[in-house]
Amino acid sequence: MGSCVDMQVKLFATLKERAKSDEIELTLSESLTVLALRERIATQFPALAPLMTQTLVAVNKEFAFNADTVQPNDEVALFPPVSGGKEN
Repeated sequence: MGSCVDMQVKLFATLKERAKSDEIELTLSESLTVLALRERIATQFPALAPLMTQTLVAVNKEFAFNADTVQPNDEVALFPPVSGGKEN
């Protein structure tokens, strides 16, 4: 059985405001998909749950998709969806 690692997940913009912190911490004992990571964050941090499906996830400074794998020692950052300016 693998040992547990505390992963620091960096938050930006609206996510940071909702969490009232620029980082959250997850304890991982094994790799998981980006989708599973989103689900775990939504469960453990309910204030972030409404944005998790549209949040951009970066793993080791590269954007990642739901099927991609996150390892316990990876650097993870979350960015809320960004929209353009208002059309007239």
